[in-house]
Amino acid sequence: IVKAVYNSIIHKFEGGCFLESVRERSIPYGGLVELQNCLLSTILGWKELKVTNVDSGISVIKQRLRHKRILLILDDVNQLNQLDKLAGERDWFGPGSRIIITTRDKHLLTAHHVHLIYKVKELDHHEALELFSWNAFTRNMPAYDYVELASTVVQYGQGLPLALIILGSHLCGRSTNQWQAALDSYKRVPNQEIQGIFKISYDELDVLVKEV
Repeated sequence: IVKAVYNSIIHKFEGGCFLESVRERSIPYGGLVELQNCLLSTILGWKELKVTNVDSGISVIKQRLRHKRILLILDDVNQLNQLDKLAGERDWFGPGSRIIITTRDKHLLTAHHVHLIYKVKELDHHEALELFSWNAFTRNMPAYDYVELASTVVQYGQGLPLALIILGSHLCGRSTNQWQAALDSYKRVPNQEIQGIFKISYDELDVLVKEV
């Protein structure tokens, strides 16, 4: 969902960066520095010049981006430290900039002075079927022979957009027999990627928007 938002509005800004999987990419030693370099290189087009520590990264971000109207997505943030090093204050970026943060931790809201909170809701059956169909059939409804199978898959997806996208992409172009075999397989041995998405939903994924 956030990726779709980014793609639909990025043209309104002077530059932008979508930093995916911040939580995971921050774990290795120097991970936050690499994220800072990714932010700078994506927005400014830097290739050879790189910061070497988080403090210099903060300084360069503030100096180079404070006059730019940018769109920044920080995906899957789980620690305040990550926000402090990547988007610490409003004046790091130019007026009119937008920072969108996805997180599972509501407590980051208060700590980072988030302007607007939007909780991602599950899709109803009609919405879920349409999203699934775009990915499985490249149109907004199932093919005639697949209607019942598609409805079963959508129920399995539990109204979660990312799960429906993955399921649709996985089943796209396959026969009805292959669909049935896949459904039987999901019941016996749950798809690990889909199960991971279900876990995130149970942890209450929130999307936080900070207005500069």
